[in-house]
Amino acid sequence: MAEAHAARRDRLRQLCAGAGQTAALVSRPANVRYLGGEAPEGSVLLLGAERGGPDILFAASPPGGLADEALRVHVLACPASDPAVAAAETAAADGAEILAVEEHHLTVARHRTLADTAPRLRLGDLGRGVEQLRLVKDEEEIGALRIAAEIADQALGELLESILVGRTERHLALELERRLVDHGADGAAFATSVATGPHAGLAGHRPTDRRVEEGDFLSVCLGATYRGYRSEIGRTFVIGTAPEEWQIELYDAVFAAQRAGRESLLPGAACRDVDRAVRQALESAGHGADLPALTGHGVGLENDEDPQLAPSAMGKLDACVPVTVEPGVHLPGRGGVRIDDTLVVRPEADGGPELLTITTKELLAL
Repeated sequence: MAEAHAARRDRLRQLCAGAGQTAALVSRPANVRYLGGEAPEGSVLLLGAERGGPDILFAASPPGGLADEALRVHVLACPASDPAVAAAETAAADGAEILAVEEHHLTVARHRTLADTAPRLRLGDLGRGVEQLRLVKDEEEIGALRIAAEIADQALGELLESILVGRTERHLALELERRLVDHGADGAAFATSVATGPHAGLAGHRPTDRRVEEGDFLSVCLGATYRGYRSEIGRTFVIGTAPEEWQIELYDAVFAAQRAGRESLLPGAACRDVDRAVRQALESAGHGADLPALTGHGVGLENDEDPQLAPSAMGKLDACVPVTVEPGVHLPGRGGVRIDDTLVVRPEADGGPELLTITTKELLAL
């Protein structure tokens, strides 16, 4: 991966040169990891003007497994010092005139400190340049996402084979997160959501001590992190007995909406059009008042990346962009349905969207 990281830094260097910036300071943790392979807590990355580096990772403690000869590591003598300040001082000493920083990540106070540290160094805005580079994943990144999805599938599949009635949402969520680690995950990609009965279908539901009962909808949303890359999967089931008619109708509506979104994931498709396909399916089923704010988003080193699949989203999808499609409907007092997959945008010549999360979407009675 060292060569891949160096190539990413050179692409960012070209962006900076095009904007007349002679050096760049990257401070957002996911961006530091993307460019350097490691991101010890609080670390920053100083990108020099010369192609191929040397670039410098400033950190309070040595990174664990960094093996990139083109990336130097500077461990601060005083761990309480700010790595960004040390990086700005180094850039100024090396003769940089303009230092591009991630203004969307820095606090106002930290930005002011950097300006005071090297007054002859002009601070520019790097904007979301690194995030734009991160949009399209290479096959090694997609491979890590694929493994993260497999781990989440395994954990969920094992849970479905266990006895669920009488157990609390909180207990089931903790068990899922333990199973993720047991199967090789770095950890959970986000707080696992388990929702039963009237809670089912709620986006971002925090598990409670409510116990699973016969006839409940059970909706689960979880994800695994593997080598920093995060998957996401959401499924809904019925507990114990055959589903009631209203449960079947609601499930079929959400399933149709999710399928419409998945089938729209092709290179060149407008992000808002994918969102529109999901919304139109739900509206035609009579759930126009229950539409979520967005119907999907990018995944990678962070769980909620660009692109956003939302009504106001700008831009079009590219090949090799991983996204979620996650419609849901919640009926107050009754419960609801969420179905969530992680997919990779692929052209039709390659078989169309690649589904990474493969747990069945059949409405099972557990």
